Amino acid sequence: MLIVAAFSRYEEALSWAKAQAAAAWGPPALESPRFDFTETDYYTATMGTNLKKVFWAFPQLISPERLVEIKLRTNQWEEEYAAAKRHIEPRPLNLDPGYLTLGKLVLASTKDFAHRVYLSQGIFAEVTLQYKHHSWRPYEYTFADYRRQDYHQFFSLCRETLKKMRSSETGIVPEI
Repeated sequence: MLIVAAFSRYEEALSWAKAQAAAAWGPPALESPRFDFTETDYYTATMGTNLKKVFWAFPQLISPERLVEIKLRTNQWEEEYAAAKRHIEPRPLNLDPGYLTLGKLVLASTKDFAHRVYLSQGIFAEVTLQYKHHSWRPYEYTFADYRRQDYHQFFSLCRETLKKMRSSETGIVPEI
């Protein structure tokens, strides 16, 4: 299941990004609440303060190898929105796509670290969370906000939706 995380201090930016994503992949099947993004000040210099983060889960299932194409597209959208100069921040919008399976959440990144695997075209993948014993579990490298239980509740809703989608396609739901 394709997941896109979007964060900004501007509701206008989040709405614009949602419209871009919906045009590309259809309307989101699920949308999280707007979460306060307070776990780090890493983005303050380029994005400002009072950031809000939202997740969209899309109904069209994707093949994992599409992650590179999708990350490149969301990077273009970030650049397009910033180039419009609607806000004073150099990066008023951040988009992080990934995918959710029954057993994990994988995110795309342009930054290399020891725990990330290079895919192609400057894009890396990271298994951010695993689903084990009926709950989401972070790794030592998992970003602080992805350790939040309110995020996990949304990802569990996505997981249940994915199970239903797969069940209706195949009649078989694998146990994880």
